[in-house]
Formats: sequence, structure tokens, C-alpha cells
Amino acid sequence: MRNPFLYFLLLIPGHFCHGQTDTTALEEVVVSATKFYTPAKHVAQKVVVLNKNYISKVNAQNTGDLLISTGNVFVQKSQQGGSSPVIRGFEASRVLLVVDGIRMNNAIYRAGHLQNIITVDQNMLERMEVMYGPSSTQYGSDALGGTIHMISKPARLANNGERFTPSGNSFFRYSSANAEKSAHADINLGYEKFGFLSAVTYSDFGDMKMGNAYRDKYAGFGSTPAYVTQLNNSFVDSVVPNSDSRIQKFSGYRQWDIMNKLLFRQNDKLSHVFTAQFSNSSNIPRYDRLQDLRNGTLRYAAWYYGPQEREQYSYTFQAQQLSGLFNEIRSVLSFQNIQESRQTRDFRRYDRFDSRREHIKVWGFVADAKKIFGNHTFTIGGDAQWNDLESVADRTNLQTGAVTKLDSRYPNGSNNMNYFGLYAQHSFQVKGGKWILNDGLRLQTVKLHSTIADNSFFNLPVTDMKQDPFAVTGNLGVVYLPSKATRMHVNVSSGFRAPNIDDLARVFESASALQRVVVPNAAIKPEYTYSGEAGVNHTIAGKITLEASAWYTLFRNAITLAPYQLNGQDSILYNGALCQVIANQNSNKAWVYGGSVAVTANITAQLSLYSTINYTKGRFRISDTKRSSAVYQRQPNGTYAMVQAYVKEKPLDHIPPLFGKTSLQYKSRLVDAEFFVHYNGWKKLDEYNADGEDNAQYATVEGTPSWFTLNCRTAVRINDQVILQGAVENILDRNYRYFASGFSAPGRNFVITVRTSFK
Repeated sequence: MRNPFLYFLLLIPGHFCHGQTDTTALEEVVVSATKFYTPAKHVAQKVVVLNKNYISKVNAQNTGDLLISTGNVFVQKSQQGGSSPVIRGFEASRVLLVVDGIRMNNAIYRAGHLQNIITVDQNMLERMEVMYGPSSTQYGSDALGGTIHMISKPARLANNGERFTPSGNSFFRYSSANAEKSAHADINLGYEKFGFLSAVTYSDFGDMKMGNAYRDKYAGFGSTPAYVTQLNNSFVDSVVPNSDSRIQKFSGYRQWDIMNKLLFRQNDKLSHVFTAQFSNSSNIPRYDRLQDLRNGTLRYAAWYYGPQEREQYSYTFQAQQLSGLFNEIRSVLSFQNIQESRQTRDFRRYDRFDSRREHIKVWGFVADAKKIFGNHTFTIGGDAQWNDLESVADRTNLQTGAVTKLDSRYPNGSNNMNYFGLYAQHSFQVKGGKWILNDGLRLQTVKLHSTIADNSFFNLPVTDMKQDPFAVTGNLGVVYLPSKATRMHVNVSSGFRAPNIDDLARVFESASALQRVVVPNAAIKPEYTYSGEAGVNHTIAGKITLEASAWYTLFRNAITLAPYQLNGQDSILYNGALCQVIANQNSNKAWVYGGSVAVTANITAQLSLYSTINYTKGRFRISDTKRSSAVYQRQPNGTYAMVQAYVKEKPLDHIPPLFGKTSLQYKSRLVDAEFFVHYNGWKKLDEYNADGEDNAQYATVEGTPSWFTLNCRTAVRINDQVILQGAVENILDRNYRYFASGFSAPGRNFVITVRTSFK
């Protein structure tokens, strides 16, 4: 590989790496696998843990960048305010996001690319766990590729022997590539029975500047030569040249996040936690769409997500050290209130400012119980989630102020989607704990009902859509610990994802190299995955740890975009253009496989090396016989073109290229320093899915080039209360993009942070 957040919550609030090697340490405990703390070495699935020390050390601008820092999670970006994690070739609605045991995925999580994870502030997290592979036994629908469990900082009581213990943290950070200015503060007031935690983070991100060191073959790739604006306070759109084409105009935004927690420790066994989380933003420009062309000029004068607001309120009851039927019980009641919108206007179309708005309310309940009986540990539980969606749209004539009806993104009638599940998880230690059996089973049902009240826009053949799939999923794994230095595991598991309202009933214009419009298809079925993995960890002489894993996933009824007909037509007029009709459909078969290798070497007491690399491959079968389909083919001149060809198989979309990280770390009592390299391999255009979400129009004529970046960061402890952090990212000022992204990564970036704390 070459070059390879205004408003403050009135609710008084509550609960629930160091080095890179800590993210994979076998002595860690994890909660994602069984809902209760469990030794990581007893879990047959791969779980990566990012603890609070690692989070503060990485000092990332958002949660997506935090995941990128590991070198083990690929993240796609369509705009600066975007981050869409990919786990084992699965992305967006096929990766489950969980906050404090509450699922974030809702009825409109799309299969394309999502930015919802950035509404969780990484500065408010105690830890993050990434569970690889199907996790539907524990969490139900959507956990096909894996689960990202984000656990917020707990409210703490007074120290032993004290009546009142206050503590707090704060930081201010500046980054040069996007003139980022972020500030965070949290304070904990601990009493004997009550603990109160309040935290707030505010970030102001300017327009992002990309790198200047281009590959010779792609000089100027991703640059912004011009943009649309209104000059001299006029109302006339003009295309003006960009004074610095490396600055991605209109990519900046602001975000603020607030969290409050109230902990009441009733006694040594019982506790109650009330939590309120709030995240909001300014408008977030969709940078990639602002660079789209039509008839040789920039198409859009405006394309942005309206303020993305997420409220989450929860009450958690926890009972522990019990001697009855269960040893530990935990239950959570929650409510989420989510609002998002899309605002668009074509260039010089002052009569057509389009606004599409979604408001979703989600109620949830989770109950889990744990029992240890001899060498057996049983966990049982149930959960339910109720989704209610309102989708509206209108068009405003900016010249006259007239407001007219517009087709909404989702059905404009009643939209409900409800999840119900029961599960049991069991582990059994044999021969003094050398062998650990993991097994589990889940029963899951989902009920969806969506109606179209106004069918005048498209005359759709179906206006009342219902689905009520039922699924049984499970997992079975074995961990073998022949010695303290070696761990081997084998695991098989199944995953399930019911089509949500976005899959079933959305209407939108697809961002692709072609003019295409996605229409509803009420006939699609649930997706299933069946996955097997095997891995080994081995430590040599207490200094070098090798980790390797391989996995293979069969993907059945995979939902993919494909050509479709609406009322007998394969093309319709939409937004003033003739667009090809496509819709979500089930593919017969698909498969994804891959592996990862990592090494950790403790060279001296202060110096260590960490390196990891990840490979993923995915294909889906169109039919049992060859069928004409759009594919990318290499031409004699070395470029690629989209053609119609008779093929049986096509690349599955969302499959990242080879990627990884290598890091050299130094740590002493006063200094923590790291020099690291991030790298991605080539993603050639013939490995893109022409009908999917791979966004070939934002790549080069050959695909996404390979790249690497050199980076360094250091933290110096001034005293017990103050830490000074500095970093230089992308030292060589490389110009590059992540695969499937319509937004270029930052160029050379200087970061300085001052952290303070008191206890």
C-alpha cells in the first residue's frame, strides 16, 4: 500500500486508555455482552473498550473521531457534522447505538449514512464499548454488524468518612484546521446518599481546511473552487470563486450538549438514578450536496440539516448483592424526543425553498436480572420500545411568502413502530475456568404501521403499510484459557433487523452519479445474518501480545437499492428532473468476511508499540442466473465507467478498504506522548456498488485512493490540577478522503488543550 449544543435542562439530574493497549486488555470488564459487568476474557465475541482515560487522551472533536482513533472502526463522513461508523461491513441502521442501556436506533435510522452518533458527547462518557458481530441476542433488531454501547459518567457519592465531596473537570480546546473552539465543564456534588452531576460542552467548528499535499494524479481533488452566495446583501444567487479552494465553504457548525444526573443510594443494595441528556446544534450544512452540479453549474443554493435536537430522559433502578431469586436487577424507563429536518433550495429558484421535518418520540423499557449459581451465570431480560413519527413538508416561495404542500420524506399519515423482546444469556465455567461456554437465545417481534394520508404527489399503489415479523436469534461460543498468556475463542451468532419506516416508505432523491429517486416498497422482508468468528490472543514473555481474529457472515434477505417500477414506469419527474425509479429490495444472498491482526509490544516500562490492521470483503448475489445490472468497469484508458453488464454478483456497499493504525507511545508520571500513523488502502471503483450508498461521484475516476497520515500528540502534567495537551495531526498535510465520503479530511491540524480538575 502506497501513501497509503439554548437551552438548559430544568430537570435536576444521574448513573447509570490510558494507552492503546488498554482498549484490548483481557483483564477489562465489559457490560455490552451480558448487560452486567463481566470479565472481557470470558466473552466469546470481540469487544473493544475505550475508557475515560483513553477518551481524554485522544481529545477527539466528536464521537466519530474518537472511534477513528482506535484504528479498528471505519467512519464515513458526508459533512463535517457527520460520522457514520462501519463495523464489519455494516453501517448506519445495521449498527446498533446504545446509551446507558437505551437503544438510540429508531424507526427512521436510514441504511445509508448517519450522523446521529455525534449527538452523544464523548466528553460525558465514562467508557465506550464496541461489540463486534451480531448482538441481536442481547439487544434485538439492528445489531447486525455490532453494537456501540456508550456509558455516561456516573454521579458519585461522598468519599468514605466524608459528608460532602465535590469534584469537577473542565477543558478548553482550539484546533487550527477548522478554527475549532470547544469548552467543557462538569461538576459532581457528592453527599452520603445523594450524588449530583452536571456537565456541559459547547463547540464551534469553522469551515474545514483540507490538506495541500495531493497525489500527482489527482491534483486539486476535493477542492472547492467556487460556491454559491448572495452578494452585497442582495437576494440574487451568485457563483463566486473561492479565495482558498482548500477551505470547504459552509461546512462549519456549532453544537452544545448538556447532561444532568441525580443519584439516590437508598441503601447498600438499592439505588435510583434520574438522567437528562440534551444535544442540539446549529444548522449543519450538507457539504457534499452543496458541491453537486446540474447543467454544468452548482445545483444548490442551500442544503442543510436543521438543528439536530436529541433529548433523552431516563430513570434507572438497580438492586445488587441480593440473596433471593436474583443477585442483581437493573431496569430502565426512558423517553427520547428527537427532531431533525432537511432544508433545500436549488440555485436561483427563489420560489422553491423546501423544508422536510421529522419529529419522533420514543418510549422505552428495559429490565435485566442476573443470577450466579455455582459455575453458571444466568442473565435474563426483556425490553420494549415504542416509536411515534410525524413527518411533514412544505415549500415556501421566498418572493411572495406563499407556503404550499410538498411531498414529505416519510408517509404523512400515522407512523408507529414498536419492538418487543425477551432474552436469556448463560455462561458456564468448566475445569477451573479454563473453558467458558457462552450461549443465549432471544425472541423478538416488531410491529410497524405506516399510512399515507395525502397520496396526491405520487399516486402510490399502497397507502397503508403493515408488518409484524417475529424472529428467534441466538449465540453460542467457547472461550479457552490454557494459560494466563493465551486466550482462544470461537463464536457463532445470528442477527435480525426488521425493516423500519425509512426502509419501507421513504421518498427521496438519492445522492449518486445518476438522477434517481427512491420510492416505497411495502413488500421487503427482515434481514438476517449468521456469523462465525474465531480468534486468539497470546502474550509472549509478558511483553508482546498478539491478537488475531477472522470472521464470516452470511447475510440473508439483504435490503439493497435496485431499479424498480412505480405504476409501470421506471422513470418519473422529481424536483424538476427525470429520475430513474429505485427502491429497497431483498437480495437473495449476500456475504461479508474479513479479519484483523493487532500487536502490542511493551518495549520498556515507559515505551510501547501498538499496531492493528483490518480487512473486509462483501458481495451479494443478484440472482441465480446472470442479469443485466449497473456496474463499474475498468476502461482501456485506465479509468472506470458505469455500464450495464450481465452479472450474477455485485460488490456489497458500505465495505471499507483495508485500514489500520500503528502507534508508538511513551508514558511517564509527567508526560504522555504518542506518535502514530493512520492508513487506508485503495478502494477501486469496480469494488463500489453502483446502486448503493458508496458515493462514487465524490471519489476520483479510479475510486478512493490509498493514504496515510503522520500524527503526534502529547500531554504534560503541570500539577495535580492542570494538564496541557498538544497535537499535530496530518503532519505532512496530506489531501485525502475516507471511502464513500463527500467531505475531505482535515489538513495539517494543530491542537492545543488545557485541562483542569479538582477533587
